[in-house]
Amino acid sequence: MSELQLFKGNEAVGEAAIRAGCRYFFGYPITPQNEIPEYMSWRLPEVGGVFLQAESEVSAINMVYGAGGAGARAMTSSSSPGISLKQEGISFLAGAEVPGVIVNMVRGGPGLGGIQPAQSDYFQATRGGGHGDYRTLVFGPASLQELVDMTFEAFAIADRYRNPVMVVGDGVMGQMMEPVSFPEQVEVPDPPEWATTGRHGRDEANLINSLYLDPEELWAHNRRLDEKYRRMADNEVRWTTRDMDDADFAFVAYGTTARIVQKAVEQMRADGYAVGLVRPQTLWPFPQEPFDELSERVRGFLTVEMSMGQMVEDVSLAVDGRAPVEFYGTSGGVMPDYREVIASMQEMIGKVGGRA
Repeated sequence: MSELQLFKGNEAVGEAAIRAGCRYFFGYPITPQNEIPEYMSWRLPEVGGVFLQAESEVSAINMVYGAGGAGARAMTSSSSPGISLKQEGISFLAGAEVPGVIVNMVRGGPGLGGIQPAQSDYFQATRGGGHGDYRTLVFGPASLQELVDMTFEAFAIADRYRNPVMVVGDGVMGQMMEPVSFPEQVEVPDPPEWATTGRHGRDEANLINSLYLDPEELWAHNRRLDEKYRRMADNEVRWTTRDMDDADFAFVAYGTTARIVQKAVEQMRADGYAVGLVRPQTLWPFPQEPFDELSERVRGFLTVEMSMGQMVEDVSLAVDGRAPVEFYGTSGGVMPDYREVIASMQEMIGKVGGRA
């Protein structure tokens, strides 16, 4: 790891990607992620890479398909409406088993919405977003150091499973500055055996494809993909907890919102409340294990999001009726105030009953 350096979030994404061996970036401008392509536009040529501003988000994701299909580590980034335009290409990547990394610095919606931070793309990210039966592994970092580490790791995971990986931040995370340490530069990997790089001694050239006109053949393909997604769920799920050893009630939050909730936990602990935090680090696969353990003793869960209520559905599924699950959220670029978060938890404790 390098020495600590003060970096803006969007620029840290670019440097982490380059350290991970990314040599191709294709993007299109949209606030609040514009510093990512700006950083890559001057940094990639320094390391022998290629930056290309595409004519649209649709073009950008299909360029990732082309570069990834040739075995290169490639990346694109955008914010909310731009990610929506990339969904068909992401489905094509998953269907053709082409690796690639997609970064979404989420802004408020729906529609054009606004440029302030939000978490209202959770459904889009974790449910696939595009058409067909497919999954993308989704990271939800809560600090710039995690943003760096997860962006770096995303490339290795994408290659390991031949699948797109998404990193979900937000407008605050992209614009804020924190000290970060970057991983050491990895060697740019050689194209894998399956890549479309010509015959290279093979009888036939490799083919990248997601079109299966025979329904039985497509069904077999989807079963094989599903088995891969199950392996991802077994091996790649991540979460962390705080102050849960003796907690009666748990907050559940991810990303920037989890930082606000940490402040609420600190204040409530100082006031004598037995509360803690469960923080998913992968949004898909969603961490089932901590909820299986905690639901046996925790009296209630409060999910806090910058949305009208999206991750709360996964929390409810994970808890499976073993404890109450309630929700507090803000939307449209409005960030939760930790005092409002505390008041919401106090209201839940009052209804359910618990230690104060």
